[in-house]
Amino acid sequence: MGSLDPQIQRILDQMSGGPVPQSVEEARAGYDRTSLLWVGEAEEVASVSDERVGHACLRVYRPAVAEPRGAVLWIHGGGWIMGNLTSYDPLCRALANRCGAVVAAVDYRLAPETRFPGAVEDCEGALRWLADAFPDEPLAVAGDSAGGNLATVVARRARDFGSPALRAQLLAYPATDAACATGSHLDFGRDGTYGLSRDEMAFCWAAYAPGSALRSADVSPLRAADLSRMPPAYLLLAEADALTDEATDYADRLVAAGNDVTVKVWPGTVHGFLRWRACVDAAHTALDEAAAWLRTALAS
Repeated sequence: MGSLDPQIQRILDQMSGGPVPQSVEEARAGYDRTSLLWVGEAEEVASVSDERVGHACLRVYRPAVAEPRGAVLWIHGGGWIMGNLTSYDPLCRALANRCGAVVAAVDYRLAPETRFPGAVEDCEGALRWLADAFPDEPLAVAGDSAGGNLATVVARRARDFGSPALRAQLLAYPATDAACATGSHLDFGRDGTYGLSRDEMAFCWAAYAPGSALRSADVSPLRAADLSRMPPAYLLLAEADALTDEATDYADRLVAAGNDVTVKVWPGTVHGFLRWRACVDAAHTALDEAAAWLRTALAS
């Protein structure tokens, strides 16, 4: 790869570069600090409301457009152990306005307090609620990192159950395989030089699911036996990211199974950059392009 985007490099320089968190509390505290520093201002939308669905809360954003089209379930990242509605509020507002659809962000139960399959169950419940609340609108799922993992798991399970029908899935640097054994894990995840490390991912996987479940397709979607008849997918990836190879492997499997797939790898970027809207121009451009694809998919 070439050099890192200078704006990305400045953020990496601000990171502590310390050891892998030794506790979930340490990991959450670090994640919350980045949310305060780099996520940017919250845009105005037409309305924001909260709904309770089972164990989860949904925050529903109606975009500032005259005639919204479609409804999108947003599933946040954070290694299944971090992240919340507050840390993703600016991104969800921006996504709603740019794709012109209602965006419902689900605050699923986090590990290790609630391990797999709790998050999957919460996301499926949120998707069913969205389908019931917007019965005449095309639906999509979207998410980043661990949220991308959950989004594609939910999409495949919706296919298997026969409902709800999904028009699209937007996956930002999704985690697809708990093995953490690809070339990009070795190239970019050996230490914290590029942000996310292989050891950090192993920490998150271990917190999320017991070892007996890690090879399950509902935990590691790359291992699914059948990926045919999946909704069109857009994968937004970072070039210098430990997860890039497993995400492109997943995209290749979708294509081999006959699905419509678009992959965009953003040069000079690292894992998590989409949230760094206060400091990184590429985060705005990447979201604009992904939202335009999603808007077209929902209108098709």
